[in-house]
Amino acid sequence: MARVLLVEDDDAIRTSLGKSLTAAGHVVTAVAAGADGIAAVARDRPDVLLLDLGLPDLDGRDVLAMVRAVSDVPVIVATARDDDASVVRLLDAGADDYVIKPFSAAQIDARIRAVLRRLGQGEQGESTVELGALRIDPRSREVTVDGSPVDLTRKEFDLLLALSRRPGAVVSKRELLAEVWGQPWGGGDRTVDVHLSWLRRKLGETAAEPRFLHSVRGVGIKLASGG
Repeated sequence: MARVLLVEDDDAIRTSLGKSLTAAGHVVTAVAAGADGIAAVARDRPDVLLLDLGLPDLDGRDVLAMVRAVSDVPVIVATARDDDASVVRLLDAGADDYVIKPFSAAQIDARIRAVLRRLGQGEQGESTVELGALRIDPRSREVTVDGSPVDLTRKEFDLLLALSRRPGAVVSKRELLAEVWGQPWGGGDRTVDVHLSWLRRKLGETAAEPRFLHSVRGVGIKLASGG
């Protein structure tokens, strides 16, 4: 069971999907406008946000950006476009998954369960990882460098954690895309590159002068001790 926030302006879809997800065991809050959705995220702290992009008051992509500014809630975006460029832009903007219209309630329920399973997988049983000055605690989701805390978004932490499970090994971007974003399809290098850039900045390094995150051209990324 999950607490689901549904942001959908179509009355028929909102009512039907809300009833179906409730019947599947979820607790559903449904709103019709983007501004109401942003307020509900901050107020109710849902487990999952299901966001339609075609909203009457705000563009769904703007809603996604505003949600990401205040919350790490998993976001599943409903979109009518399935070309790689559009999907990559959504993932880069902070979406965790997407569904293409038209979709069924059963498909949405499966996506919700998959996202929650993916985000919670393995972390509680994992031990703290220490690589030189870098310390990663999967249970508390805390990271420090040289003893100082590093404030990471959920995706940045998930990316670092995925690499830390194979320290010193080169991990391909396709593997990272599948493990962190659950999207093992082509065209996703940009998603990984953007998050790696943000992660490097917060760890105090650059691609030209790496300390922990080392790129192996044409192969992938490896996490190594930074001293």
